Amino acid sequence: MDQLNLIHEDIYDALRDCIKALGGNKEVGHIFWPEKPIEKAGEQLADCLNRARPQKLDPEQTLYILKEARKVGCHIGMFFITRVCDYRQPEPIEPLDEMAELQKAFIQSVAENRRLLERMERMQSLQASDKIRSA
Repeated sequence: MDQLNLIHEDIYDALRDCIKALGGNKEVGHIFWPEKPIEKAGEQLADCLNRARPQKLDPEQTLYILKEARKVGCHIGMFFITRVCDYRQPEPIEPLDEMAELQKAFIQSVAENRRLLERMERMQSLQASDKIRSA
C-alpha cells in the first residue's frame, strides 16, 4: 500500500487517503455504484473527490468512508475534520474496550439498584412497624 499523507490540503485529500486504505477508488466506487463496471465506478469516485468536477459524495457516502477507514485503522479523515473544526483529536474506541466499559457500568448499576431496593425494603419495614405500634 502507498504511504498515506500526514498533512491534507482539504477534505477531499483526506478522503482520498481513507479510500486508499480501503483498497482504492475501484474497490470503494464499486460499493457505491455496484451497477457500474468497476473501472467506471472508480472513475466516478475519483470525480467526486475532484474539486473541479460537479459530482460530489453525499454525506452518507462520506460517513461510510470514514467508518470503514476506521475499521482498517485509518483515522485520517476524522483527524482532518476535527483539526479543521477546532476540536481535540478524537481517540478511537476499540469495540472490546467499549464492551468492557458497558459491562462495568451495567454491574455498577445492578449493585446500585440492589442498594436502592434494600433501602426501600427497610423503609417499608419501618412503616409497617410504625403502623403496628400505632394500632
